[in-house]
Amino acid sequence: MSEQTAPPSAASTTTADGEAVVTVTKIVAGYLPGVNILNGCSIEARKGELIGIIGPNGAGKSTLLKAMFGLVKVHSGSVVVHGQDLTGLKANKLVSRGIGFVPQTNNVFTALTIEENMQMGLFQRPKAFKERWEFVTDLFPELGKRRAQRAGSLSGGERQMVAMGRALMMDPAVLLLDEPSAGLSPVKQDETFLRVHEINRAGVSVIMVEQNARRCLQICDRGYVLDQGRDAYHGTGRELLHDPKVIQLYLGTLAESNDSAGR
Repeated sequence: MSEQTAPPSAASTTTADGEAVVTVTKIVAGYLPGVNILNGCSIEARKGELIGIIGPNGAGKSTLLKAMFGLVKVHSGSVVVHGQDLTGLKANKLVSRGIGFVPQTNNVFTALTIEENMQMGLFQRPKAFKERWEFVTDLFPELGKRRAQRAGSLSGGERQMVAMGRALMMDPAVLLLDEPSAGLSPVKQDETFLRVHEINRAGVSVIMVEQNARRCLQICDRGYVLDQGRDAYHGTGRELLHDPKVIQLYLGTLAESNDSAGR
């Protein structure tokens, strides 16, 4: 683990550990003119990686995902996907370029059935529905069994499953997840993290923002700690879990972190 003194370079789309699917370099972004939430944040996700983003409230974690997905104005910096600069493209364009996004709230069409939600996820490629439906229901068999049920009648954990499934319908190269375990019971949180892991094992690179920092670092390949809109620390999940500075500032006591890492 290292304290971030210089952002990762976007000069190359490959690394010794694999191809860089997404490279975010020195992003400055915010919701209001002259008021920036991100202040030069840089991250990278390689092919097949599960990346965790943690940090205190207000650090810019969700804003980072929204900036990557064209929902927050980027004032400077770049978002490069498979070597193409996609900075500032609108969300509907980014979906067709291989980026999927699951927001924390309002992430399903409650009046539509599960199957109709999946159709909405594939509105740009409706002829591919059968193939993508089979892929998604292989990951989430419950969706196939309850395809005619309205999403509004589902529990929070079930809605999260629908939201992730819909985002996967367009066969994204990278899936952005904003607080997938928020508001769920401990049992449903465990199930959600398992689903995220299964999505990643199916070949989808995942960038996940999480308030459950320890659990996020336990399952991610690499993690970034955001603070004041910058990537303050980065390293493997295990390195961050055991780093005294990260533990003191973001994870609680060393004993708590060691207990969590051993579970």
